[in-house]
Amino acid sequence: MPITHTPARSRRATMLGAAVLAAAVLPLTVAAAAPENVPENVPDNASATAAAPSATAPKTAPKPGDVVVDEDFSSGRLPDGWTAVEGQWAVSGGRLYGNSTSSGQQSRITFGRHLADFRFEATARFETAADAARWTALGLDVPADGAVPWSIATMRTGTTAANGIEFAQRTAANAWNVTDTGSAPAAAGTGRDVKVAVEVHGSTARWFFDGREVLRTTRVQRSADGGQALLVNGAKVAFDDVRITALAPGGYLRPAGSPLTVIAHRGASSAAPENTLASDEVARRAGAEWIENDVQPSKDGIPHVLHDDTVNRTTNGTGAIRGLTAAQLAALDAGSWFAPQYAGARIPTLAAQLDDLRTRGGKLLLEIKGAHTRDEVARIVQDIRDHGMTDRVFVQSFEVDALRHVRDLAPELPRGLLRSTLDADPVAISAELGLAAYNPSDAALSARPGVIADLHKAGVALMVWTVDAANRWQSLEAAGVDGVITNRPAELAGWNSAFLQRPAPQPPAAPTVRITGIADGATLDRAQTPLAGAAATGADTTVLTLDGTPLADGTALDLRTLPAGPHTLRAEATGAGGKATASAAFTVAVTPTGLAHVILTSKADDNAVATLTTMLAHGHWKQIAQWADNQAGRSIPTAAAKTVVADANTLAAR
Repeated sequence: MPITHTPARSRRATMLGAAVLAAAVLPLTVAAAAPENVPENVPDNASATAAAPSATAPKTAPKPGDVVVDEDFSSGRLPDGWTAVEGQWAVSGGRLYGNSTSSGQQSRITFGRHLADFRFEATARFETAADAARWTALGLDVPADGAVPWSIATMRTGTTAANGIEFAQRTAANAWNVTDTGSAPAAAGTGRDVKVAVEVHGSTARWFFDGREVLRTTRVQRSADGGQALLVNGAKVAFDDVRITALAPGGYLRPAGSPLTVIAHRGASSAAPENTLASDEVARRAGAEWIENDVQPSKDGIPHVLHDDTVNRTTNGTGAIRGLTAAQLAALDAGSWFAPQYAGARIPTLAAQLDDLRTRGGKLLLEIKGAHTRDEVARIVQDIRDHGMTDRVFVQSFEVDALRHVRDLAPELPRGLLRSTLDADPVAISAELGLAAYNPSDAALSARPGVIADLHKAGVALMVWTVDAANRWQSLEAAGVDGVITNRPAELAGWNSAFLQRPAPQPPAAPTVRITGIADGATLDRAQTPLAGAAATGADTTVLTLDGTPLADGTALDLRTLPAGPHTLRAEATGAGGKATASAAFTVAVTPTGLAHVILTSKADDNAVATLTTMLAHGHWKQIAQWADNQAGRSIPTAAAKTVVADANTLAAR
């Protein structure tokens, strides 16, 4: 694992200050320090296993959603096609164990197949580690023989460190190149299962730790045939549930739990002169994943990066860009107007910008500015192809004809339609043009935010322009927008960092419920009038029943009318976190006091009450039962008489 102890820099601060102003001349990547020496005392509790024979890769390419690798290691041996290149690898107890005895040993096992777009998932657990800097990694592009160069996504045991999570490369010179560092919200430590995943789209990748995105990169070094791998350094790590799933190209839709995609409008145009290589570099260092620039041709047909129809505003020259030759444009100063330190910056040709992106990193959201003929679009496409950048350029335009030309000339290039007002049916026009993204203004989207769900259902992303305020970023993120085009990429990247540090959403708490008013197991006589109720937490609805019959909460139970014997109160609470139930069983007991209460409150006539109470005072239970049965519906209400008869017979039988 690459080891770098340089403190993580604030991406928000990158945009400001003298360092930003000189960013265009700074190196792109951070070189890692040499691996540290650690004691070679990591125990090995899984025996070394010889490399398994390599399996023949399927001839047909997997479709998006196809699971290419799905391994839970239940066979008890290394799976076919998994090659242990270095270190000790063995399967035991339904887990794959990888062991590296020192920080200088990059233990690795290769498998899978070459995929441009895929999701790599695994459960990883550090069993032991020499120190908190030791690591394990998901190999994103590793040759089957494990030879350099390769690209990995790493996780240290001390994942909360500034470089606890990384994207890195082992170069052809067998040296480390750490391209991106970050931290996770919790420490992996030892003895803890961590669900890790990386989504890869070409040179772009997102790192997920226990379901939360923790780091992004646009600088995964890809090869023509590298597959996947697991790596361990200075530690023993157990792996389970390794899965590789093929994804659709692009990955422009924002995964759940991920922040907004940062798209730098004309580069970092609030910190450097727009549409120059300097503003591109500042944007890159600020954390932008896409650099948005404009392209239009010079008089001699050379595509140049410029927003306006004329050079008047952003250079020391005058005139329409289409009226000036490439040589004339090359002589103009495109930086002094912004700040003295940018004096001498030039209007780049598209070819120069593509060279810069290819060598220094980043992806281009390229706006074809204004009306273009088919031949002019063909020249743009030629430049993109000649520089090998078709997998890192996304073309957008307000001009439908320009997008049609791109679709016909280079169907492999993703396309986005810019809009100041929404189309009547954004989904329909997206389907007609084969769009990967629909890119409206913030004002237009605010008028009809419901189109976000419609477009997402159709697989079309939304990249909204041009938004520089944090309150709007928050609203757009909550609405489900995928990316924001902004003049302030450093601020948005910093806002995203804060987003990633928010507490993970917790599942709704399970509801609780208890019966009130009557204790479970209680014995009651008919003279009592308990209040039956239910107290619940985390519930949207609570249903209370007595012997299966619904009952209002807080009902006073009339025990004069209940049959003697056992009864059950039951409560069921339902909420977002599920259901909870509670019950209380109680018994209605027959007692002389209870019988007296029934008689006195029966609404019988005075003579009947006097007769019954006289017999009750002498304990003449059978006579009470006979007399009440005879007077039922006459001097004694029928329901009350029925209870008196039943209870008197019960007392007589004792």
